[in-house]
Amino acid sequence: MDAQATVPEAVPGVAPGEAPAGAKFALERVVFFSDAVFAIAITLLVLEIEVPHLPHDAPPHRYWEALYELVPSFLAFLLSFLVIGRFWLSHHQIFGRVKRFDVRLIWPNMLYLLSIGFMPFTTAFMAAGRNTFVPALCYNLNLLVAGLLVWLLMYRVEKLDLAAPSPDQGQTGSPSVVAAALLSIALTFVIPALSQFGMVTIPLWRRLFRRRSAA
Repeated sequence: MDAQATVPEAVPGVAPGEAPAGAKFALERVVFFSDAVFAIAITLLVLEIEVPHLPHDAPPHRYWEALYELVPSFLAFLLSFLVIGRFWLSHHQIFGRVKRFDVRLIWPNMLYLLSIGFMPFTTAFMAAGRNTFVPALCYNLNLLVAGLLVWLLMYRVEKLDLAAPSPDQGQTGSPSVVAAALLSIALTFVIPALSQFGMVTIPLWRRLFRRRSAA
């Protein structure tokens, strides 16, 4: 048998000598690692809420007062839980279309995860500062950076021709997240305590961008 016949063909996006099965495993590792970062970030959100420590003989109303004082932390947790969930969905949609592994996806993905991993801090900062100007601005900037980085990740996937065709191609939500984050930053200079409500406009931005792309 000709020795050349046993040499495997090169696979685009796969390092020389790496089997396609190995490339599939590498892609799965990236996805599993990313999912773990999202899960840990969401877990850290609730760990940042300090449990009230009261004397054993404290009356019931003291417990209710302690819980009331934690309302800003609870609201910040709920907001960031939903926001991180939305960012995870964008990541899921992007990698759901990736048809093969490419090492050039590693760092765009890592930078995106960096912005997600930082979110528990900005969430706690926002809650501790009662969503005043500086804490609110830091949180909203975190949202903007995360939106831009997931957009970069989506761009790299498209640029490297790694994405399988999809009816929703290009509609992973990152442009709408960026637009909503910019609106939240603008609202910070007017009503910082309510600035995060700009993120509620994500579905409206998605509809607007879809209409523009269909035109």
